[in-house]
Amino acid sequence: MKIKRIHIHNWRSIKDVEIDFQRLMVFIGQNNHGKSNVLSAILFFFGVIPVGELDYAAGANDLYVDIIFDDLDAHDKVQFNKYLTAEGRIRVRKQILDKGGVAEYRGYCEIPQDDWLKEERVSDYANREAISATPLKDFVPAGGRITMALVKKAQLDYRTQNIESVSVSYNVEATPFLGLKNVAQGIFGQVFFVPAVKNATEEFSSKGKSIFGQLLTNVINEMSSGNETYRQVKQSVKALTEKLNKKIADGSPNSERPEQISELERLLESELQSWNTTINIEITPPDVDDVMRLGTNVWVDDGVPTDVNRKGHGLQRSLIFALIKSWAKVLKEQRERDAEATAEGEGPDGTVVRKVSESTFFIFEEPELYLHPQAQRELYASLKQLSENGNQVLLSTHSSSFVDIDAYKSICIVYKNNVEDGTKRRQCGTELFAAEEDKRKFNMGYWINPDRGELFFAKKVILVEGQTEKVVVTYLAKALGVYKYEYSVIDCGSKNSIPQYCSLLNKFGIPYVVVYDKDHHSGKSPEKLAEADRSAEAITNSIDSQFGKTVVMNNDIEEELGLPSGLCRSKPYEALEQVTATGFSLSASCEAKIKTVYS
Repeated sequence: MKIKRIHIHNWRSIKDVEIDFQRLMVFIGQNNHGKSNVLSAILFFFGVIPVGELDYAAGANDLYVDIIFDDLDAHDKVQFNKYLTAEGRIRVRKQILDKGGVAEYRGYCEIPQDDWLKEERVSDYANREAISATPLKDFVPAGGRITMALVKKAQLDYRTQNIESVSVSYNVEATPFLGLKNVAQGIFGQVFFVPAVKNATEEFSSKGKSIFGQLLTNVINEMSSGNETYRQVKQSVKALTEKLNKKIADGSPNSERPEQISELERLLESELQSWNTTINIEITPPDVDDVMRLGTNVWVDDGVPTDVNRKGHGLQRSLIFALIKSWAKVLKEQRERDAEATAEGEGPDGTVVRKVSESTFFIFEEPELYLHPQAQRELYASLKQLSENGNQVLLSTHSSSFVDIDAYKSICIVYKNNVEDGTKRRQCGTELFAAEEDKRKFNMGYWINPDRGELFFAKKVILVEGQTEKVVVTYLAKALGVYKYEYSVIDCGSKNSIPQYCSLLNKFGIPYVVVYDKDHHSGKSPEKLAEADRSAEAITNSIDSQFGKTVVMNNDIEEELGLPSGLCRSKPYEALEQVTATGFSLSASCEAKIKTVYS
């Protein structure tokens, strides 16, 4: 199963936020705006981290994290049947009602309006007199003691038979989730978290629940079941140990026992004569599997063989990601084997054998750290593939290498306007393109300039037609002293591509300004002028005045700047050469437009 939607309430900087989820989620935003708090809220829900005094939002005395899960497999649907909706989803809340109290899980389910059908009121009807005053009287034995178990069964039977007439509300149950006082960590799936700063030796430890430890355990289990050499080694160790004890496995005396061990027993007995005791030194065979786990270390030879901890941070993080990808491949193979086994066999009673189900969530905090740009792009491709193989991948980042405009539904912009309102989010859950052709053109432009993903990180976006405008507008802004590093200038490839970018920015609520050419040059045919007007109208119609505005150049930017006509070869370079030349003078109208763009 995977996370479909999350509702976070009073967690750190988050007062109240709901977020829709995809298989791959990319959280972006400015520093100290709440990206890490979103991830930590999820970790709190899964039981990976505890809650502390500072985890409550300012002034709050309670907190909770609600998660809706979908894509449940057969095992999940059986396990969480009580909470399953008609859409095949479940919703679970982890809450602390009083600051400093105990965290508890509650499930959402269809709760009957009538008290006598509510599970938490079972004890009120656990006697003959009380239950006889309700319709449940026909669903319990006519004689004998009425127990709470009988009342529960009667409630279920009544609801099953009267499913159409029972009035219910979908709400948080009053009793513990699954009736459990403590929900075991891992009940919702395996969670692997890689924080921004992490020592690789922790993940490469062969002890505990590290990923390497689990991979090593898998290898050992396979060797124990299928490797004859390994089985013989284990048997040899067991046989050797038996020869060191007084008796062999069948209880008969061991004639091959080394005399030195027997002599040690006699020495000890002689010193304890007054206690009238005998001494027996018995050697327990070591578990070879445990010996392998405890005695395994990982060394890396990159020209200088050392342990993992002595390598650079970049290599350490790459090794951690290699571990994760390896573990994901193992999990996928296990799921495929389990699915085949389930499809092929039935249990002895004729029921289908339940397959092993294991949801997996990978959470990364700033995966780009210590990686150069090319390695970042490769890692993003790997994480995307990881999410497509049945896992859910969540990450926070400051790098545009992890932002794919084509996967815009995976992008969540986290922001904070002020402390009072706390952390908010911007997402686009609707279809961005009205037609498939629009999407195709947009993707073509993206392939031409993949760096356009940086627009999601900008405080304001400046959309221009092409490279010439991008180069000249940026240079002039710096020359005029109005340039702002937090603004991004994005060339859209052509005037006709601008409306799609406007649509994207509108839906994410990102401020922008469009700089485009009027294209009313003298000598143009009426048809060409009409075409230019249609393009301008399409841009105007696509702008949401709440977020965007336009700055229109007279015919084109070359004419606006007073540059000679006919710039064609290496156009951006030639334009820059002209505006940087000695004696170049910027017109007052053009200066005003550049300042408007950067206002």
